[in-house]
Amino acid sequence: MNTIEQAKRLYGLVGFETKPIAEHEGGRNRVFVCSKDGEKKYVLRISELNDRSLEDYLAETEYIRFLAENGASVADVISSPSGALVERIGDTYVCLFEYAKGMLMFDNGYRYREGAPLEEYFYNVGMTIGRIHKLSKGYEPSHKRMSYFDKYNMEYIDQLIPNTYGELKKTIAKRIEEFRKLPVNDDVFGMVHFDYCDGNYHVDMSSGDITVFDFDNCIFCWYMFDLAHTWTHGIGWCQFESDPKKRVAFMEHYFDTVLEGYRSETDVSEDELNKLQIFIDMTLIESIVDEFECASREGEEVDEEDIGHDAFCLIHDVPLLGIGEIK
Repeated sequence: MNTIEQAKRLYGLVGFETKPIAEHEGGRNRVFVCSKDGEKKYVLRISELNDRSLEDYLAETEYIRFLAENGASVADVISSPSGALVERIGDTYVCLFEYAKGMLMFDNGYRYREGAPLEEYFYNVGMTIGRIHKLSKGYEPSHKRMSYFDKYNMEYIDQLIPNTYGELKKTIAKRIEEFRKLPVNDDVFGMVHFDYCDGNYHVDMSSGDITVFDFDNCIFCWYMFDLAHTWTHGIGWCQFESDPKKRVAFMEHYFDTVLEGYRSETDVSEDELNKLQIFIDMTLIESIVDEFECASREGEEVDEEDIGHDAFCLIHDVPLLGIGEIK
């Protein structure tokens, strides 16, 4: 009996139709939607890479359960019949999750719900992550995920990125030293999603409600990282605008609306917001490191197109990913 069938038997899903979710580049897991006769759907995740421990998976699922039980809009983890949040089948870790209500924005052609302004969506994007951060500020885990510098340090990055990328590595090292000077306290630093974007939540097109999933990368980091990540993913809404001034104006409006929603749940200081560029750079480093990790797992070289723009912006101190006029 293969791992999928064993997992279905374990969770009482025998007879459920199982459809794989198309893997995205760099995906770490095999993920399946399990459904039966139009009944409630479930998401089965099978994690086969050996770079994370049971402690890591318990820390992730414990955090999700905490968020769900305290009112955050997340797809909760479902305990196995034995009460475990994570099960092990051979060398594989298995988890079952609720299916998030709604759909991906991508699957709706990036059209928001009929009759509602796009600003409602932007507001809800901020409000949803704001509620998660509000809860994180009081979160005391029994199992703990890694903290930012446990992974993002030059000892690891020197080993990961070839020396042919010397200028990039020098730039990353400089940024990491800047990150080490950032304040770390309960108001600004805690458990974050670390990949909050429209690929990791569903939107209910009848209400606009957002349900977040895929906390696979959650980590202890600055809350501003999630906000900066949200900022970078807003560029898609104005990427075809040729006038840089209009792009900048749109992004200001977009992010102001996101922050309005965010601040309806928890605060973020102007001092933190003034560091947006620093955290945008942090998101670029995360993306670059991820590309090299994916290439390493596949035994391939990094495609220059996958890191070129991010690396250029880092090395040449390009503000706001170049959406404005570059002098």
